[in-house]
Amino acid sequence: MKAGVWVRVFGLALLLALLAGCKTGPVRRVSEPAARIQQLTVKADGSWSVDLRIENFSSIPMQFDRLDLQLKLGEETAGQLQAQPALSIGPESADVVTLALKPASGARLAIADALAGGRSLNYSLKGDILATPSEAKQRTFQIERSSALSPAPGLPGVMR
Repeated sequence: MKAGVWVRVFGLALLLALLAGCKTGPVRRVSEPAARIQQLTVKADGSWSVDLRIENFSSIPMQFDRLDLQLKLGEETAGQLQAQPALSIGPESADVVTLALKPASGARLAIADALAGGRSLNYSLKGDILATPSEAKQRTFQIERSSALSPAPGLPGVMR
């Protein structure tokens, strides 16, 4: 064989070896999830209904197995938001879980004052979410979120 043929055969073999080493398919990235209050409704008996939005920023689906978050309104501890939602959320998506809470009296007064005055109220969530990424082991994610809720116009007892 001529030298030019050997160079082409060697080049082709090298190219095939490089391509074989390349990973195909989408990148499988697991990112920290997030949680935030989408809506808080004060019920007639004084208890609250909390719509908690769970956001999966990963590039793969995740099963959200358990959450345990401390809720504070302003400086007042409202209580623990705990659930075992067994909720599967697709990649880069979100879903909402509704939780019942019997708030501490200081938090009850803080939200009543904010609703009566038409003012926003700062809140924070702090705790853990246990989630299982698709085809992987369960992991614990630390959640720390601060934001604010405002009265929803035309919806008495609702903060968003």
